[in-house]
Amino acid sequence: MTMSTIKFIGLDVHKETIAVAVADDGRSGEIRFHGTILNTPEAIRRLVSRLATPDATLHFCYEAGGCGYGIHRQLLGMGMDCSVIAPSVIPRKPADRVKTDRRDAEMLARLLRSGELTAIWIPDPAHEAMRDLVRSRRQVRQDLVASRQMLLGFLLRHGRKFTGRTNWTKAHWRWLGSQAFEIPHQQFILGESIRRIEEAQQRCDRLDTMLMEALPRWSLAPVVKALQALRGVGPIVAITLAAEIGDLSRFETPKQLMGWLGLVPSEASSGTRTRRGAITKTGNRETRAMLVEAAWSYRLPAREERRYRARVEDLPEEIRAIAWKAQVRLCQRYRTLAASGKALPKVITAIARELVGFIWDIGRRVQPT
Repeated sequence: MTMSTIKFIGLDVHKETIAVAVADDGRSGEIRFHGTILNTPEAIRRLVSRLATPDATLHFCYEAGGCGYGIHRQLLGMGMDCSVIAPSVIPRKPADRVKTDRRDAEMLARLLRSGELTAIWIPDPAHEAMRDLVRSRRQVRQDLVASRQMLLGFLLRHGRKFTGRTNWTKAHWRWLGSQAFEIPHQQFILGESIRRIEEAQQRCDRLDTMLMEALPRWSLAPVVKALQALRGVGPIVAITLAAEIGDLSRFETPKQLMGWLGLVPSEASSGTRTRRGAITKTGNRETRAMLVEAAWSYRLPAREERRYRARVEDLPEEIRAIAWKAQVRLCQRYRTLAASGKALPKVITAIARELVGFIWDIGRRVQPT
């Protein structure tokens, strides 16, 4: 009877080409460079047909990157096992200063065989489309903020200061419309800057509308609605969290989710010495920023105002109870940490970290459609 073997295939994927290396099963199995193929579906299909044998199981892997998940979906459709690897947690030798496509493919095959690679969660096409929409909205929002800062900096250089309380209110826009420069070129810059801000705001509004239209048809719509029971988590924050984190049930404990988001303290301990530093800041940066922004709302006393009650009135009592528990605990936590003399950024980061625990608790109680 023929014994079944496993072949571990590392793919170093680029825009036009893919370097392929194969590692045979077993600790002393051979690792060989198979060659370089074109990055096309037909070339990948031919590669699988050449490597596949009746007595071998193929396990592919490649690093997550700009080429997306097309290769992963094609290989899964062909019945193959494929993992997309998180580049930030690939073990690397500090003394290894030679990097080529061949060496990278061989390294992936070897580490896949030894089980030292961490695979990422792969979204389905519908989830990926929602994530693309969220990231496009975030980019446009960044353009809007940059445009506003550029205009304010231009006016400040010329001694134009708004004396009102808040920028970008109706009073501020009236003040902007009253500004005039004697030199035509500077007046032109003022007009172009205002136009750029208005266009960026319109694009942001269109993307917000598209997000709200796409939400009811999204499988994670129930999760998004449930997350809004938490204080500081509005529709955009909830959609961003669900789109970037994905399936919350894949995290067995809230500590795993906190670590994945980079909100746990770093540590460099040795022997009897224990030294903890700033948070690790691994994982998704924008999701972490959203959580920190939401954490600021817990500096105020716990309460359920009228708008909040209208937002959560049709949610299950179980979810509302978790949200109220989060308010009571995190508001008290903020007062305790602030009274102890800790720096405010550290206090807010601690609140954001504990908020993740309640997000995890709600996420595992709500089933996607």
